Amino acid sequence: MTTAHDHRRLGRELDLFDTDPLIGAGLPYWLPDGAAVRHALEEYIRAAERRAGYQHVYSPVLGKRELYEISGHWAHYSDDMFPPMDLGGEQVVLRPSLCPHHAVIYRSRSHSYRELPLRMAELGGMYRSELSGVLGGLTRVRAIQLNDAHIFCTLDQVAEEARAALELIAQAYAALGITATRYRLSLPGRGGKYVAAPEKWERSTALLTDVLDRSGLAYEAAEGEAAFYGPKIDVQVTDAAGRESTLSTVQVDFHQPERFDLHYIGADGARHRPVMVHRSIIGSVERAVAHLVEQHGGAFPAWLAPTQLVVLPVSDDELTDAAALADRCARLGLRARIVGPGRGSLGARIREERLVPYQAVIGAKEAADDQVALRLRDGRRLDPRPAGDVLTRISALVGAHSTELWAGDTA
Repeated sequence: MTTAHDHRRLGRELDLFDTDPLIGAGLPYWLPDGAAVRHALEEYIRAAERRAGYQHVYSPVLGKRELYEISGHWAHYSDDMFPPMDLGGEQVVLRPSLCPHHAVIYRSRSHSYRELPLRMAELGGMYRSELSGVLGGLTRVRAIQLNDAHIFCTLDQVAEEARAALELIAQAYAALGITATRYRLSLPGRGGKYVAAPEKWERSTALLTDVLDRSGLAYEAAEGEAAFYGPKIDVQVTDAAGRESTLSTVQVDFHQPERFDLHYIGADGARHRPVMVHRSIIGSVERAVAHLVEQHGGAFPAWLAPTQLVVLPVSDDELTDAAALADRCARLGLRARIVGPGRGSLGARIREERLVPYQAVIGAKEAADDQVALRLRDGRRLDPRPAGDVLTRISALVGAHSTELWAGDTA
């Protein structure tokens, strides 16, 4: 990765996203190719969460001010929230976080210890009143799509749930082709707006420290980086300019279960307080895509690429066969498009589409034999082979969320 891989420049050059003064600063919109990347990323996360036993919910982006007074956000975080709106004699605010909504959803039904851990996930919108001076590209925005989840569990289950969350994060990073710079144990610092509950802080810090120690991950403690309600494990990444930021988190929260009077019925028939584990695999979708653009310079892993296969007919005579191949791709769920001779010579089109993982060249011979001559983004050229075989192999790699472009022989 080089400093030339600035996601703000590349995002516009590649038609992924843009901004407009009429919409407002810190409020980017997604163009079709950017939306395709975002959709693929979101679907990967949802599928990974389902396999890990998470249940998905939807919750509104608005909430009464009272909701955030109970959660503690209003007292500790209101400087980063948008002002309340008066609505029918009540004050409502754009949410700065999803956790209060999930606590209320948990509270809406009774729960037995047999249901725990209860893993609740959502890819939901939230809003931060960021100052205009710190806004930039997708990394600092005012409207955020957050990959968030909250695990309601017993105290004995916390360590395993936190460990499993770290494993999900590691699997996602492998599929995305990115690397964590370091792991950070984020602790409270002096002068911050933190919940005053020393025993809870001590207990949750000990739990997360034990999880990190048992995982064998090297980490550093950092004061002043905790959430207002508890410590957290932050997974740090570094951008093209060498700036470090948090992409993924795991947090232990004893505070909100108490504030919302959450409980479950134990084996003894009595009410017990659950622990709330906050966990985000990729954090903000906006920040994740920004990092992916810079990490890969727009050459995304095949499963994530906006166009996965470009069909290149050598002449107008092969346009019908190119259209048939693109249609087969669509039926397989592959994102393909045709770049015909009207866009220049074959060599020029190959260079123009260099970021696309697969280039399927169809000449007269390939058309006659239902074959394609496949070029891989890394420069490898495959001998002409049956189109069905090519698409089957590509579909398998894409379905496995592999960072490999080809498996097996290339002869």
